[in-house]
Amino acid sequence: MYNGKVIICDDEVEILRYLSKILSAKGLELEVFSSGTSLMNCLENRGLDDGDLMLLDVKMPDLDGLEILQRVKRMKLDVPVVMMTAYASINSAIEAMKLGAYDYVTKPFPKEKIFGILEKVLERKELLKENSALKDELGIPSASTPLIFNSEAFRRVHDMAMLVAQSESNVVILGESGTGKELVASLIHNNSPRAKERFLTINCAALSDTLLESQLFGHVKGAFTGAITAQKGLLEAANHGTLFLDEVGDMSPAIQAKLLRVLQEGDFIPVGDTKAKSVDIRFLAATNKDLEEEVRQKRFREDLFFRLNVISLHLPPLRDRGEDIELLARHFLAKYAARMKRDINDFTREAMQLLKSYNWPGNIRELENAIERAAILTRGSTITAETLPVWRTPVQLPETRQDGGKRLVSLETVEREHILHVLKASGNNKSRAAKILEIARRTLDRKIEEYGLEDEGAR
Repeated sequence: MYNGKVIICDDEVEILRYLSKILSAKGLELEVFSSGTSLMNCLENRGLDDGDLMLLDVKMPDLDGLEILQRVKRMKLDVPVVMMTAYASINSAIEAMKLGAYDYVTKPFPKEKIFGILEKVLERKELLKENSALKDELGIPSASTPLIFNSEAFRRVHDMAMLVAQSESNVVILGESGTGKELVASLIHNNSPRAKERFLTINCAALSDTLLESQLFGHVKGAFTGAITAQKGLLEAANHGTLFLDEVGDMSPAIQAKLLRVLQEGDFIPVGDTKAKSVDIRFLAATNKDLEEEVRQKRFREDLFFRLNVISLHLPPLRDRGEDIELLARHFLAKYAARMKRDINDFTREAMQLLKSYNWPGNIRELENAIERAAILTRGSTITAETLPVWRTPVQLPETRQDGGKRLVSLETVEREHILHVLKASGNNKSRAAKILEIARRTLDRKIEEYGLEDEGAR
């Protein structure tokens, strides 16, 4: 038995009877149309929920199946279309494949053929669901991921992002790890003239230089050991769309130089190739580093900085968005309660006070992890303070002298203490700590070694 919906359109009564009989016997919901006109009237006037499969006859007297297919694609209905054709119209079926049909069958066809296609379609549907769930699990935002805020601090950022979205200018998004830089980049793309094109992302800190270069620029067959086939890079795939460069401050000088050419000339050369390819891309970049300081220290190219930093947005940390903590906490509670199929719908007063009083050095990512953990540990319908992995006091930094005066500390000291704090809070689990900090695991390993944190229990 199957669980799904099939839309059928054919002018032959016997075909409709045959398909209705074999598919309904499998428990499938059916929407049957005897003409192309009736199907299109339903799609355009009454509306029709996307099915799991559409079976569409190629040759019908009132409206050609190929024309219906093109209209379905233009309407962006998320339904695989299988064309049904007689042997004499096989060329039309091949043309339909070029127009985006999922498959075609020739009449008369055995029921096993339809069931085979249906199983593949439903398997594809489940894979897409799993992929979406995995992205959600990893914190990878989708176009529909909401920006939740009520604070004036974030409202200013949101309004500026909506304003710059209408331009074609490159944007650098600055802010601490976990403040939502990729969500803001997605917001800009989805409200830009390029919204219908692709929005692709790459984390420049998560890949080695060789792999990052290959992922960005692509390579030809034989370009290096292991390059057994040619691979299209993200620059080519993002043509006419938007490419988001996360942690751009970690990009090596050599790749910075190659990227600069793309921004200046609008073309690039794949690894191992000699021919340039032209592209039209809007670049959005993000970093938690001070890029101006990186330029002064000669670690980031000044010319690339000015090409990317046409407009800059500074995202406030969660500690400066106190009005948003409850909104975000309730959003994450609803998310994880639904995922876990748990009836958890509120926080105790003490729990909410604890959330609001905490400093949140890991920002929104740390808050989300705290709510996820609480949802797992809570036995009733209300989150209590005992289930929250929130420390009762903020991170204590060495900033007070014995005489009561204030002593300023370096950025390195703050970063070291913050990393150590998150490591301890996550039970010295480096993978979980890297997720809270929203940095690559190898970046965390490098910082642990740099700050000598291995001696303090990091593992």
